[in-house]
Amino acid sequence: MSSPDKLIMMANQIGKFFAPQRGADPVEAIADHLQKFWDPRMRADIVAHVAAGGAGLDAPVREAVGRLKEARRPS
Repeated sequence: MSSPDKLIMMANQIGKFFAPQRGADPVEAIADHLQKFWDPRMRADIVAHVAAGGAGLDAPVREAVGRLKEARRPS
């Protein structure tokens, strides 16, 4: 699978795309993009990276990944 550095770079690029968008919550847009377009293994790897501190991720991306993690918890 992708190395953590590559996932960090990709996630931050997504964050930079959605950050200036008007009329939408950028964190929600990032989380939605990751959920829809990232392979489950990639999502699991980035969630694990955030659980280990999330070094290198921009703040909105870290928050978006946290939302992914919350969405995966059973009710």
